[in-house]
Amino acid sequence: MDFRPKESVEEFRRWIRGFVAEHLTEDMIERARRTGTFHDWGFHRALAATGVIAEGMAGPGRAGGRDPLELYVFFDELGLADAPFYGLANTMLVAGVVEQIGSAFHLAEVLPRFHRGEAIAALGYSEPGSGSDVAAAATRAERVPGDPEDEPVWLVNGQKMFTTLVHEAGYVILLTRTDPDVAKHRGLTMFLVPTDLPGISFQAVETMGGDRTNITYFADVRVPDRWRLGEVHGGWDVMKVALAYERGVFGNMNQGVSLLRRFTRWATETGAMDDTAVRKRLARIAIDNEITALLALRPALIASAGGLPTTEGSIAKLYASEAYNRAAEACLDMAGPEGLLGEPGDAWFVDHAARDAPVTTIYGGTSEIQRNNIAEHRLGLPRSR
Repeated sequence: MDFRPKESVEEFRRWIRGFVAEHLTEDMIERARRTGTFHDWGFHRALAATGVIAEGMAGPGRAGGRDPLELYVFFDELGLADAPFYGLANTMLVAGVVEQIGSAFHLAEVLPRFHRGEAIAALGYSEPGSGSDVAAAATRAERVPGDPEDEPVWLVNGQKMFTTLVHEAGYVILLTRTDPDVAKHRGLTMFLVPTDLPGISFQAVETMGGDRTNITYFADVRVPDRWRLGEVHGGWDVMKVALAYERGVFGNMNQGVSLLRRFTRWATETGAMDDTAVRKRLARIAIDNEITALLALRPALIASAGGLPTTEGSIAKLYASEAYNRAAEACLDMAGPEGLLGEPGDAWFVDHAARDAPVTTIYGGTSEIQRNNIAEHRLGLPRSR
């Protein structure tokens, strides 16, 4: 089988590598690692100035739109370069939802700001009582009585967990419960909420992997109805589109590649590479990385052909996160005490990977959720819960 990409895709890969070499600095990478905020406005706006963000958000088949294979290459190269692109990844996901579900207001008001690099978006799904089971959302949105001639307003109360980059975002895509008396999947409504509305606040949460995420609170937040995405009580239909993007089309699945490159360099410099057992374990990591790359490519191929990835994204995400955890554990074992030192030790990246890898089995849907999704929707097995 020929896995060689189209020449246009390779040409785009060369372009993004050149852009990264010119615009991404060590200061940007170090600042993101130090603060846990993997977004840099200078780098983001430089990307936007080239038009590539607008092209990526236009989608395949539309004038100026980027092929999903090019987007796969785009995020692959950003990940390999350690670029702080999480804000862009979130925003591309939300933009895809807006493109498919949004009203004329959203298309005119929000997308141009995304295209110009003026705003990014955060994800408001998980709650203290519902992590990967986002359909159990309890954040309430209640229609406020008023003059029938006025635009309806929703009063939102509740809190969301793991709203990464909401402290930098102009918008948060928010899953709310608008009818608590029906089945959980039927009583949901989605909004795209400006983060500067009165009543929204957030609290920083530092993770063991060094990332910053947030708890976001909504206290009597008045959200005009024009910020609703999709139908009232139709939030789960919107959510399914969002999850399809989150589980495979966009995002970084190559953490194991960066870890392997750094560890190979360290092992060569320290002489650890002379150990046959070390070389064998690194070969196993390399094999996992190749499998991850092919599985991650599959959703992009489907999207490139005009389809919408479903379980393919779950398969890729599950394997990528589990492989990264195996790689981090192996590297920590091989590095020994030096792998626990963190910065400024020479093997600081091992400590970082050991703390970073576990959370990758949680965000974007836990490994358990991914396995259930694959079992039920690809293999046709009965529900496990």
